Amino acid sequence: MPEPIEVRKVPLHSVTDASELTKLIDDGVLEADRVIAIIGKTEGNGGVNDYTRIIADRAFREALVAKGAAKDKVDQIPIVWSGGTDGVISPHATIFATVDPESVEKTEDKRLSVGFAMSEPILPEEIGRMGMVDKVAEAVKVAAERAGISDTADVHYVQTKTPLLTIDTIRDARSRGNDVFTEDTLTSMDVSNGTTALGIAKALGEETDLSDDDIMRERGKYSAVASCSSGVELDRAQVVVVGNAAGVGGRYRIGHSVMKHALDADGIWNAIRDAGLDLPERPHRDDLQGRLVNVFLKCEASQDGRVLGRRNAMLDDSDVHWHRQIKAAVGGVTAQVTGDPAVFVSVSAAHQGPDGGGPVAAIVDLGDDPTGYTYQE
Repeated sequence: MPEPIEVRKVPLHSVTDASELTKLIDDGVLEADRVIAIIGKTEGNGGVNDYTRIIADRAFREALVAKGAAKDKVDQIPIVWSGGTDGVISPHATIFATVDPESVEKTEDKRLSVGFAMSEPILPEEIGRMGMVDKVAEAVKVAAERAGISDTADVHYVQTKTPLLTIDTIRDARSRGNDVFTEDTLTSMDVSNGTTALGIAKALGEETDLSDDDIMRERGKYSAVASCSSGVELDRAQVVVVGNAAGVGGRYRIGHSVMKHALDADGIWNAIRDAGLDLPERPHRDDLQGRLVNVFLKCEASQDGRVLGRRNAMLDDSDVHWHRQIKAAVGGVTAQVTGDPAVFVSVSAAHQGPDGGGPVAAIVDLGDDPTGYTYQE
């Protein structure tokens, strides 16, 4: 049986800052050697050359080692940074750690559980093709099993980090007589994310009939729980499966839904309800009362260039890439719902939720003394 999970969200005061993590450890909330995953937002450009992700990664790993965790173990912890805090999105990290089963409330109700796996190495020529889909799918199955989740309906959030294409990896593929899906390195971010999402969909049975021709073309094929990021930091898929499992115990639950379009606040509220919070028919952020730990969203500019029937210019804008515009827009909608700008909103959502929308996962605290953020004037 997997151990119960403690999950906390902390702000980043700078890109090199891990002080709020160390404070949780110093206060006895978490133990450094029990941290199993970190998912966060950094304030870089979110592009291929966003090195704030590497800087933040180093800061958090060094903090864990300084607090007593073994370096070889810390090196294996999945730390997924999504670059780009456009608009009001605030840099932050969500930290997942196991806790002593004797220290949490015992319940047979399903509670938060987390599993992690790494795929086999992904070759540059496999990005955008079924070779990557299949490798991701196998890793998702392993991660779900490690989380103690046997029913795919109990998987509510799959966060991944995968390689994208760079000039060097494109050259590597060519040296072995292979071509690549695209030679545009920024476009390869979308391709890597979309391919990974279909791997998640395959593993969870959301999509069963897939081929190379579907990738980045058949946008009606998607996963409702995928949250895929990519970068230059690794050569394989790093997979974190988050769901609910019976017998784990603890105070946290996760749920999910989808935003149907960029302004679909109801999709966010539906995810919070699915996690287990009772809300009024027309909820307000004050109804959350500190029970929302965090929400995790993917977003994408609709391929038809419209939202609620109205034309926008995001896809035609040569000054500001649509990645940044849609992230800022959805970040504002999300912060309005949650009452907290420290929300995980990530762009490039091909095959992650419906076109123009995206998946939403929400983690809530059902304990007697909620740990979520509430703003005090």
